[in-house]
Amino acid sequence: MIHTSALAHVRDRRLLQARSTGKDIFYMAGGKIDPGETPVQALHREVREELGVDVVTHRELGVFHCEAVGQPPGTRLHMTCFTADLTGDPRPTSEVAELRYFTVSEYAAMDHVAPGSMLVFRRLHELDLIDW
Repeated sequence: MIHTSALAHVRDRRLLQARSTGKDIFYMAGGKIDPGETPVQALHREVREELGVDVVTHRELGVFHCEAVGQPPGTRLHMTCFTADLTGDPRPTSEVAELRYFTVSEYAAMDHVAPGSMLVFRRLHELDLIDW
């Protein structure tokens, strides 16, 4: 089981996704929770590292479980996802090649999608926070 913390950042009814350098798939901004770290601490660290901004306030959106991408078959993902207010506009750092905002259908139409991201897309759409 891989435990991660992720940011669901919505702008103009679209969800932010990040593509790491050397990868072809867009993921939620965030990452693995380090030993001794809480999901909230990991959120703050990962947002700073990947998006170059800080978290001001956060709210837990939910915990999502699915198959982990890029791991051996059967490896499960336990992702604690948050919405948050940030100190500025996210921008790609050296870890991130590209940031892009998607509707559900735009993301689903990609050649490769992250199952965890799809779960969050669906949840945000159920809450009427993003467009289909």
